[in-house]
Amino acid sequence: MAEIYIVSTPIGNRQDITLRALEIFTKLDYLLCEDTRKTKQLLDFYQIKPLPILVSFYEPVEEQKIPEVIVWLKAGKSVGLVTNAGTPLISDPGFKLVRECVKENIQVVPIPGASALLAALVVSGLPTDKFTFLGFLPKKAGKKEKLLKEAKYTVIAYESPYRIIKTLELLQKLMPEKQVVICRELTKKFEEVVRGRPEELLEKMRDRKIKGEIVLMF
Repeated sequence: MAEIYIVSTPIGNRQDITLRALEIFTKLDYLLCEDTRKTKQLLDFYQIKPLPILVSFYEPVEEQKIPEVIVWLKAGKSVGLVTNAGTPLISDPGFKLVRECVKENIQVVPIPGASALLAALVVSGLPTDKFTFLGFLPKKAGKKEKLLKEAKYTVIAYESPYRIIKTLELLQKLMPEKQVVICRELTKKFEEVVRGRPEELLEKMRDRKIKGEIVLMF
């Protein structure tokens, strides 16, 4: 039976790879990549041999390439999917491909691993029994405000370092007493977790040059 492997890769620290993922990489004919250059660097780091054929597979070309991938799978080829970091499909390409594989009775096999949203949640100190994941927040203030106001339980979102101050200002307006947590550069050298009310976080971060991947929670 045809199988496609959805393979999680590290979100920063390259030691956060599973043994199963490393084994799968050596058995693939094709590996679909959000960025082939970054994936090649990752595979070279792990000394993967033989290398699968690396195929560009990012959001603007996903629909266009799905028919070809289905042909490979039906021909018995082994195919994997990775994104630049973390678990594919979570705010990354792949959903349309998986949906088509399900329609075609192609088995979809998860190879679990790192995920920024779960890594952030478990260190946040916020309730973990129920949560809402919003993905990347909208750029427009009106849409962002509506989304934040309607979200329930512990809320997890991805935000750009260039927009995080404006988002904190919005949270200060909407929910000034809410406990907010920002996780930045998880598993990397400059990993940082900052907790407090929106006003407190603004005092800590407003005059800094903020870089890196950010997970916002409240």
